[in-house]
Amino acid sequence: MYRVDLNCDLGESFGAYQMGNDEEILAFISSANIACGYHAGDPSTMRKTVHMALEKGVAIGAHPGLPDLIGFGRRTMDISPREAHDMVLYQIGALYAFVKAQGGVLHHVKPHGALYNMAAQSESLAEAIAEAVYSLDSELILYGLSGSRLLKAAEKLGLRSAHEVFADRTYQSDGSLTSRRQPNAVLTDTDAAVSQVIRMVKEGRVTSQQGTDVRIQADTVCIHGDGAHALSFARHIRSQLENEQIRVETVGHQA
Repeated sequence: MYRVDLNCDLGESFGAYQMGNDEEILAFISSANIACGYHAGDPSTMRKTVHMALEKGVAIGAHPGLPDLIGFGRRTMDISPREAHDMVLYQIGALYAFVKAQGGVLHHVKPHGALYNMAAQSESLAEAIAEAVYSLDSELILYGLSGSRLLKAAEKLGLRSAHEVFADRTYQSDGSLTSRRQPNAVLTDTDAAVSQVIRMVKEGRVTSQQGTDVRIQADTVCIHGDGAHALSFARHIRSQLENEQIRVETVGHQA
């Protein structure tokens, strides 16, 4: 029996602007990455999303990003390791408060967007983020791009980590994600996305945009909650994983 965690980025509404089908998607995932107010989300949305996740028994993670609401945290910023450390700690602390206030336990941390990709490549940023997580709670699990510097930084500290792969993103031959500024960065064909995930879980490989096979570790699979067909895709991928005898379980909670 294969096992994999299925995570989704949630809590991305802001004020009067509503994004995603968070409550419905929670029925199909095992871990939720909740926006912490920098790239998306606000205090009320954080509280509501934490409440829904706890009701559904879904593991809760903080999803800290760059302070860029207009760009949804997907634009690279020139920040120092100290700034990365402090902004990540600040955001984790905010979500941690909502989780604790409702009697829950924070499970993991997964950086968002450009911050995630920057930390995958930069050793200094990776170490700063890992240190921020470890300093708050050494039992937290750090989610990061499979094989990236972020996970190496976690391992160096003795922090638990989860190698993440993406259902709807394409890969480069070095194992990095194709930039969203490039064509074909996102898989729009549902069957192709599901097939990519199943192969990554069962074979530990993904075909890059250059046509080469890249070795990859799939502890957790990310699906995005803000797309037009996010809910139907969440339902479909959960069904197909189970059809392939792949059990969906939260990282660290396997039986």
